Amino acid sequence: MKIGFIGLGIMGKPMAKNLIKAGHELIVYDIIKDNIDNLVAAGAKPASSAKEVAEQCPIIITMLPNSPHVKEAVMGKNGVLEGAKPGTILIDMSSIAPLASQEICKACEEKGIKMIDAPVSGGEPKAIDGTLAIMVGGDRAVYEQVYDILMVMGSSAVYCGDIGAGNTTKLANQVVVALNIAAVSEAFMLATKAGVDPKLVFEAIKGGLAGSTVMNAKAPMIMEGNYEPGFKIDLHIKDLNNVLETGHNVGAPLPLTASVMEILQVLHADGYGQKDHSAIAKYYEKLANTEIRSK
Repeated sequence: MKIGFIGLGIMGKPMAKNLIKAGHELIVYDIIKDNIDNLVAAGAKPASSAKEVAEQCPIIITMLPNSPHVKEAVMGKNGVLEGAKPGTILIDMSSIAPLASQEICKACEEKGIKMIDAPVSGGEPKAIDGTLAIMVGGDRAVYEQVYDILMVMGSSAVYCGDIGAGNTTKLANQVVVALNIAAVSEAFMLATKAGVDPKLVFEAIKGGLAGSTVMNAKAPMIMEGNYEPGFKIDLHIKDLNNVLETGHNVGAPLPLTASVMEILQVLHADGYGQKDHSAIAKYYEKLANTEIRSK
């Protein structure tokens, strides 16, 4: 299958490579030439614009940072809509505001193009492994048509409802992840200040009700002081901005999300915006003047 892939950053690059490994022919585009060159070395063919990608491919995947980037790539000058033929399928795997997904989908429909939103969870490690959790919104028939392609990149691809439902589900996911990291940081700081080795606390509680995928992934990073990004704080700020905006629009109370958002904003101001979101622990370490480390 010939597939277009637009957006070859920390997530898009390994996702695109997995499609190549699965035998798909990829036409790729990114605003950073080195990212294109990296995929060409892996077997992809380059394009000079999103329009050029769309002209050649019946299925196009976008994996971009936020709503404005997706709008520009799809609806802007030399964008997907200028090159795509009627019947083309657009799979937007970016994490953007649900209302933006609906706006882009409407523009696609006017050109006879089908769109689903299919954001992912799992960060760079699961993008590399091809084990992302994928949340899909849009026409169920289109979802079923591209299901096998999605499963090259993920271990699950769950249909969540109409267009925008995928991104609504992703926003809920990001609330749980952010609050979980904050809770782990708070709990491990309590243990550290009380003189108990946080590694032993982790080993004791990870198999019980407090255990979670988030804690398993992030607790070792926190205890090692390793904040090299799998998912950057600035990206989580973007997601929580979308959470709060959506919550205000639909009337959903989000007091805990708002609190963690302020923690992330402090960390951004302190220069940790490009670090992994496990650096939420740095906020607690700053307040307590104590590092969370295994003895």
